[in-house]
Amino acid sequence: MGANSYEKPDYWSQKAFSEGYPARSVYKLKEIDEKFHMLKKDYTVLDLGSAPGSWTTFLLRSMDGTGKVVSCDLNPLAKDVKGDNLVFIQGDLTDNSIREAIKAEGPFDLVVCDAAPKTTGNRVVDTARSQGLVQMAIYYAQTMLRKGGNFAVKVFQNGDQQSLLKSMRETFESAKGFKPIACRAESFETYLIGINKKN
Repeated sequence: MGANSYEKPDYWSQKAFSEGYPARSVYKLKEIDEKFHMLKKDYTVLDLGSAPGSWTTFLLRSMDGTGKVVSCDLNPLAKDVKGDNLVFIQGDLTDNSIREAIKAEGPFDLVVCDAAPKTTGNRVVDTARSQGLVQMAIYYAQTMLRKGGNFAVKVFQNGDQQSLLKSMRETFESAKGFKPIACRAESFETYLIGINKKN
């Protein structure tokens, strides 16, 4: 069997390291923002499932000291991910006290979620776990985004993607799937994008 590409740093991993990001995932958010224009400098942004902090770092750099980034994960951020306008909340996103702590920092102009479940290698199990995270992220977007706010969430591709998009279209003017080029070729992840929250 050939070596799995996860075992060696690829172009995106090397680029991330050279530009001071903890992980290659930053280029997925960068491409999403370039395509959908989701982020503005003075925004209040919620980054769910944020560790080690590549998306948080990108948001902080893009906002250049303005606005606020609220970042939440079970695990701590990498030690060099910091900013005067960063609020980090460590804990379980499904926990009531964490949810209330996050809500107190809002409302938000943008909610992003690159959270991934602990994978088992069983696509059915992993997809179900991923869908649970997506539904939780949609809940955060529905309850904590301002009117006109935007949303991006990672999902493992499966037959339920259309039902998730259907649910999002009730909340957003536009909802669609998008797979950035920085996703690994063998990965079955994609992103769901919600633009312009209705109310």
